[in-house]
Amino acid sequence: MSEESTSLNKYLSSTGICSRREADKWIEAGRVKINDTIAIKGNRVFEKDQVFLDDKLIENKTQPIYIMLNKPPGITCTTDLKDRDNIIDFVNHPQRIFPIGRLDKPSSGLILLTNDGDIVNQILRVENHHEKEYIVTVNQPITEEFITRMSQPIPMLGTKTHPCKVQRLKKNLFKIILTQGLNRQIRRMVEFCDYRVVTLKRVRIMHININDLKVGQWRDLTTQELSELKDRVAISKKHID
Repeated sequence: MSEESTSLNKYLSSTGICSRREADKWIEAGRVKINDTIAIKGNRVFEKDQVFLDDKLIENKTQPIYIMLNKPPGITCTTDLKDRDNIIDFVNHPQRIFPIGRLDKPSSGLILLTNDGDIVNQILRVENHHEKEYIVTVNQPITEEFITRMSQPIPMLGTKTHPCKVQRLKKNLFKIILTQGLNRQIRRMVEFCDYRVVTLKRVRIMHININDLKVGQWRDLTTQELSELKDRVAISKKHID
């Protein structure tokens, strides 16, 4: 009977120090060792193996953490502590966590953070069509033409945006629901339509709503929120597989 093992990038992500993608970068950079040997991509970790990052032993003893933050404008969604506005120092969680995806520095609203590297990729996969909802203020009155154009595919970054749901709420305020996560997507879409974003706030990711969580506050996901999140991720994974 063969000895059970885990892929190295999955082992690293399961410790809560990084996502699988970041783990692959560390491995490629030669920062990871298995026992006394510098690791390469594709290596597997067996039960008796010891894994080191920058010659420091990595131990997988962390409990999974899932929190939601109402991010203020001015906070950067990075784990780079050299950035004085980084989200990690702002949250100041006692355990090591990292953001799931990003939210532009000038933007505010809902972002999830975790130490579960496995769940990150499933949430961020564009083919899973997970919805994200935003409330946006622009610099001039919203027309029907603007709503129609924003709803349709727009050329961006060498590709096109997916069709999305857009609804005018007030004179200069609209709601938009995306299933993509292109860099500065909403801002670029608005600029394409000859408007400018004044404020942008994310209020929902999938089934998780920001509700009455105040700006700058964070909390753990409820049991119900987490259970549904894992159910949705599991369904998405089956469709991909």
